[in-house]
Amino acid sequence: MDAKEQAEGEKRVRDLLIGPLLRRGLVKPGAMTKAQFDEMLADLAKRLAYMTPPNLAALEEMAAAAPGGKDRDRFPIANAILKAAAQIQPPADDASPLIRAVFAHAVGRQALAEGWAPELLDDLRRTRRWPGGYALGQIRQAAGEALRRHAHLAGADPAFLDPAEAAWLRDREAQLARCRRIADLAGAAA
Repeated sequence: MDAKEQAEGEKRVRDLLIGPLLRRGLVKPGAMTKAQFDEMLADLAKRLAYMTPPNLAALEEMAAAAPGGKDRDRFPIANAILKAAAQIQPPADDASPLIRAVFAHAVGRQALAEGWAPELLDDLRRTRRWPGGYALGQIRQAAGEALRRHAHLAGADPAFLDPAEAAWLRDREAQLARCRRIADLAGAAA
């Protein structure tokens, strides 16, 4: 997302999520200062700039149905809104700081070198957690069959692959390329 798209996205978040919630009468959480509240709203706009208008409208409806505070009149905290946003429209892989960080790390480079990067990406999408040693072992183990199949099909003459095998190989190569792009983006940002 370039700077122009980011700015347009932030405006969309203010117009379709933050503004409507404030117009409903939701006020800053009691434990926050006005400056902290303004900072939270600005951060929300930045983080949710990727969302489409229909999904922002759905998020606004969900957030309005779950206000905070004992009187249920407080703006929901950012973490609750971000969690709901991830259910409605998860950020693209290249927009996730966690995914970028993992692919910039030795773990991501190893996954790319050994060919199990798509399984690592799937795990990161699902758990939204940095993978520890046990998780990495499970990811590698789950990737075993795909790695064997990829090695077998990549070494075969494309003319002799049946259409299903050729489609699987193209899809696997596209997944690996997507992971390399994420790693390249992470390296460029570092």
